[in-house]
Amino acid sequence: MNTGKVTLVGAGPGDPELLTLKALKAIQSATVLLVDDLVNPEIVAHAAPGARIIHVGKRGGCKSTPQAFIGKLMVMAAREGETVVRLKGGDPFIFGRGGEEVEHLRAAGIRVEVVNGITSGLAAVTSLGVPLTHRDHAQGVIFLTGHAQRGARLPDWTGLAATAREAHLTLVIYMGVSSAQRIQEELLAGLPADTPVAIVQRASLPDQRHAVTTLRELGATIAREGLASPSVIVVGDVLRGVAVASQAVPDAKSA
Repeated sequence: MNTGKVTLVGAGPGDPELLTLKALKAIQSATVLLVDDLVNPEIVAHAAPGARIIHVGKRGGCKSTPQAFIGKLMVMAAREGETVVRLKGGDPFIFGRGGEEVEHLRAAGIRVEVVNGITSGLAAVTSLGVPLTHRDHAQGVIFLTGHAQRGARLPDWTGLAATAREAHLTLVIYMGVSSAQRIQEELLAGLPADTPVAIVQRASLPDQRHAVTTLRELGATIAREGLASPSVIVVGDVLRGVAVASQAVPDAKSA
């Protein structure tokens, strides 16, 4: 049997110019691409003319293709000898279910490779001109999800807040907009109310919007500015240089 191969490719936060060369080569060589909703069509356009493109929508809060079905598609295509690319927004191994898919493919005896992509949590703060870590403000960073799988434990926000304050850490929260009010209340148990916070929607894309505020005003700012998914929430002192007022910027290129 001519068994093919599956490559999980991180398409990055959206800007096509942030795609890695290795990711580009994988996309161009694929005969079958399984593409997530958040992948920029300009990136998909790099696929070979004869490649089969299958859109398998995966977006928080929206109707999504069942993960089990995506797994079956990858295995089936690989066993038919196809060169498969599973194209994901951001990075496959940062809240991209890449770990689950690698385990599934290996269990089925399919060769699998992973190509990293720039994660939106990094692109979000870079678009504001600030770092995730800084020797004077943050000695580390924690990536978190505000949305847990049904039945799974959510982060201990109060405990994390105390740790972040003591260890001078930046918190980067994915999929947290819908839970922002609860996250805010629990973080306030361990962080000062004036801790700067940024909410960045559609990081790196021309229609990026962001607001910079304080932890005290997080929920109110999201509601007032109409910020929605996909957004990243960043909490920490690295933002103090830009946390002068709440603001929404419709064009990331001019921000």
